Amino acid sequence: MEKLKGFNLTAEPSVRHRDTQSDSRRTAGPCSKISDQGSSIRPPGDVPDQHTNKNRLQQAEEGNEDDWEEREKREEEAPAKQLFLSKFAKTERTGGGKAVNLSPQSDVSAPSRRSKSIYTPLEQQVMQLKEKHKDALLAVECGYKYRFFGEDAAIAAKELNIVCHLDHNFMTCSIPTHRLFVHVRRLVSHGHKVGVVKQTETSAIKASGANRNALFTRQLSALYTKSTLVGEDVNPVCKLQDVEEGVCGDVVLDPPDSFLLCISESWNKLKKELTIGLVAVQPSTGDVLLDCFPDGESRSELEARVLKISPVEILVPSDLSEQTHRLLQSISNASSQADDRVRVERRDGAQFEFTSAMNTVTDFYCHTQEKGARSLSSVVSLESPVICCLGPLIQYLQEFNLERVLSSESSFLHLSCKSEGMMLSAATLRNLEVLNNQTDGGMKGSLLWVLDHTCTPFGKRLMRKWLFSLFPSQPLSITERQDAVQEILESDSLAINSTRSLLSHLPDLERGICSIYHKKSSTQQFYLISSCLSRLGRELEALLPAINSQIRSALLRGFLLDTPELLAPAHNFLKVLSESAAKSGNKTELFSDLSGFPVLQERREQIQTVLNEIQHHRKEIRLTLKAPTLDYTAVSGQEFLIEVKNSLSSTVPPNWIKISSTKAVSRYHSPFLVERYKKLLQLREQLLLDCQREWINFLDQFGEHYHTMKRAISHLATMDCLFSLAEVAKQGDYCRPDVHENLRQIIIRDGRHPAIDLLMGEHNQYVPNHTELQGDGRRTMIITGPNMGGKSSYIRQVALICVMAQIGSYIPASEAYLGILDGIFTRYEHKHMRC
Repeated sequence: MEKLKGFNLTAEPSVRHRDTQSDSRRTAGPCSKISDQGSSIRPPGDVPDQHTNKNRLQQAEEGNEDDWEEREKREEEAPAKQLFLSKFAKTERTGGGKAVNLSPQSDVSAPSRRSKSIYTPLEQQVMQLKEKHKDALLAVECGYKYRFFGEDAAIAAKELNIVCHLDHNFMTCSIPTHRLFVHVRRLVSHGHKVGVVKQTETSAIKASGANRNALFTRQLSALYTKSTLVGEDVNPVCKLQDVEEGVCGDVVLDPPDSFLLCISESWNKLKKELTIGLVAVQPSTGDVLLDCFPDGESRSELEARVLKISPVEILVPSDLSEQTHRLLQSISNASSQADDRVRVERRDGAQFEFTSAMNTVTDFYCHTQEKGARSLSSVVSLESPVICCLGPLIQYLQEFNLERVLSSESSFLHLSCKSEGMMLSAATLRNLEVLNNQTDGGMKGSLLWVLDHTCTPFGKRLMRKWLFSLFPSQPLSITERQDAVQEILESDSLAINSTRSLLSHLPDLERGICSIYHKKSSTQQFYLISSCLSRLGRELEALLPAINSQIRSALLRGFLLDTPELLAPAHNFLKVLSESAAKSGNKTELFSDLSGFPVLQERREQIQTVLNEIQHHRKEIRLTLKAPTLDYTAVSGQEFLIEVKNSLSSTVPPNWIKISSTKAVSRYHSPFLVERYKKLLQLREQLLLDCQREWINFLDQFGEHYHTMKRAISHLATMDCLFSLAEVAKQGDYCRPDVHENLRQIIIRDGRHPAIDLLMGEHNQYVPNHTELQGDGRRTMIITGPNMGGKSSYIRQVALICVMAQIGSYIPASEAYLGILDGIFTRYEHKHMRC
């Protein structure tokens, strides 16, 4: 301890600075005790660097001139380093309410003459990583824990409600490795960007290398925000039996949608018109929405689209207009809970300029060569404001290794294309309570609450899409859905009942295959998803005769006949895997057939050769110790130990190395075992690295079938939504509306408000109403009456019935004859409808 104290003092040539250091220790009070306790907890990878410090101490005591020159050189660089350190490690308040100075200096503003050597090698490594990722909270892997340092530790401790303490020069807090997904998700939900830093070296391979005495290298392995929670670290998966039973334990459930929205603005000076472009992408499902539209001072058009998309994160330029900034700020602050607020990420405005964005887009799509990828010509034909969004979005997603989702041709959908169907403004969505109620912002009491009886996560997302953007505009599409719903209601066929049961208790297949597509899936998740896809494909294939003979609906027949063929590739991938190894996450035993993996086959042969040599060496040991039945033992992770009774220790050769001992026995390794066991550990760690590379290649091969699988899951989602609409129609006194394209009319007999009717339950107090509007006849109705008389409910009822009819649902009325609507408009307390 005296030598270590001496090193801390002699590390500085300046006597005046040593006094400052000792003064800061005296004034630290209780914090110095916390530091002593924290310093005893060192990560396994950092232990060898203590020897390096001892060597530096010896050099200082010997007066090495080169060392002093190096110290002076470092002192010249110290002010710049201290400027960053003062930002990274600043005064924060811990949970106890006491202010703790996170900086190692008592006076940060004073000129620094401290050399770099006062920081531990791990702290130097963390500072270098933090300089590259200043906007992220870094969770650094240190042995069996992930640690936060400096200001990151103070923030993490506050958000996670864990202890933050002083260790050496920085405040620190830690979380166990197996609970990483819980804590990362909690930090991300509060709007933080979290980076996971992992050790990139293994101990046995490092021990045989030239840098065996150096610190373990660490690199940023993943970044996470609200919209980019895709990866093995943050997506633990339920076991298959838990999914089937509907029990998922500690798994954190994702929101139905997690869109990342990018917004650009362009002002036309001649026309004096503002044009807004937007691109919304959901990296976890692969959905991409595009739009370009003119907007006014109030940004009402932008507000409507933001409410429809409901993004969890928004990407904007730094020079965003004040009006748009106010709108986004009001949307972000709409929720009183921090974990529900929209995260806004500001980027350099130069990235949103057309020239820069076009260069990024061109470079990205020129190098995309995978099957089903979007061509460059189709991208450059998009509107300029959309390209101004697409460029920065590509750059942003490249930081998370999620840019691949933008290469798909089939994923791009235009949000406000007139041919897609009915358009609902922000005010309409809000006043009609289509997606959320106006009381507490929840789903209960909304139209979505009435219609959503889906049983799969991907079905829930599709139902929401049907409500805010993808109404079928053609009567044929509406009629096909109505026919499917009617057949589900009236038919007792084996095919329909079996399909309904197949959809129950499925995992989120859509997000699962997208995680595989990004090559970020765990073995457990891959096995769960691929086994479910394979099971669905085989069972639907067995139903093909019943589907052909029993189902009349063209829509149902098309989906059910097409899906088994689309799911066929999942069978082959499942055959290669070992079920037990996949469920336990053991990648070394993952592939049951190594014929397609020659690298792994060769590495296993090398390991087996070393094991055979070790087993053969046992004969020599038995002869030496004169113990014919002696066998190796394993204790505390140490293998191939030669256990000898202490009374027979005289028979042990002097060159054997004692590994451990008790009162009764001692355990040894012979020189041959030391050398061979070291080689065995190196080969095992090399096998792990080889398995990881083969696993990534395996995921990449599955990703080639991503678009096919996504189409099959889309069919299943549509089936789920149709089953949901059938459940709605069973609620009683619902009818199938007649929808005609060429008739401009709204004729409803005994109509009821769908949400109020359901909320009132069996009381049956809602009074039915008639509505009759025709383009050639009565085109306007003026509704009057006292306050609380039901005027607003009646007007909303007509609008909601029209929305339900246009997605193919049955409606709460005795009969109805409707035309195709292109929009529903509301304004303040007066509702206007155009058909």
